[in-house]
Amino acid sequence: MIDQASGLRKMQDPQHIKVIAVSGGKGGVGKTNVSLNTSISLAKLGKRVLVLDADLGLANVDVMLGLRVQRNLSHVLSGECELDDIIIKGPAGINIIPATSGTQSMVDLTPSEHAGLIRAFSDMQTKFDILIVDTAAGISDMVLSFCRASQDVLLVVCDEPTSITDCYALMKLLSRDHGLFKFKVVANMVRSPKEGQNLFAKLSKVTDRFLDVTLELVAVVPYDENIRKSVRKQQAIVEAYPDSPASIGFRALANNIINWPVPQQPTGHLEFFIEQLLEH
Repeated sequence: MIDQASGLRKMQDPQHIKVIAVSGGKGGVGKTNVSLNTSISLAKLGKRVLVLDADLGLANVDVMLGLRVQRNLSHVLSGECELDDIIIKGPAGINIIPATSGTQSMVDLTPSEHAGLIRAFSDMQTKFDILIVDTAAGISDMVLSFCRASQDVLLVVCDEPTSITDCYALMKLLSRDHGLFKFKVVANMVRSPKEGQNLFAKLSKVTDRFLDVTLELVAVVPYDENIRKSVRKQQAIVEAYPDSPASIGFRALANNIINWPVPQQPTGHLEFFIEQLLEH
């Protein structure tokens, strides 16, 4: 681990790397849309963005953007290539690490394979300012691993009882078992700013009563029919319909993220991210 750490210090600017896990518990809340559109918006603000498709069994980042993938994380795990070899370019110059879809072995990684996957980051030559980790749905060990190792956990929630309860369950596990007590919330697919505030209030009411956590509402993204249209076109909405309400919401979130503090560990947060994952 010492050799990996020293390598990281040479390859990256350790004081300027933000690691953000995008999660939410339930599937279908728009988590990948939030990850991709926010990443593209960040890139347009001049940030070097790397997106990790961390849904290792049902990857869909490349599909949503209509990108052709020849190699993915399974090839890295098998030793066929390095992490840099599988990175593909997306809109606005974002870099994407694709996972594989429909492969059960990627879901059931052994602890050593899981560690090997994250260790691959230590050999990366690709430079970036922000790592966006698009986690899988649910509360699997993989989801928990990526969340607890990230600098910020961005929870995507929509105004459905199952979304609220699943988001609560994820926060409960992360706070009770893994020492995470601060979460950022995106109210997604809401009909109005007031509905977004009310949704956040519902979630806060439950957590205030039963959990010792702090929540911060960082974005309200409106329901937008253009999302469906952009998905069918295999384009990000901020590219296909840049003036639509959801696009404005994603750009606002990106501007918000720009102002989030960068951790001040002397060795940098990417190294910390890897160490945390290996430790667990």
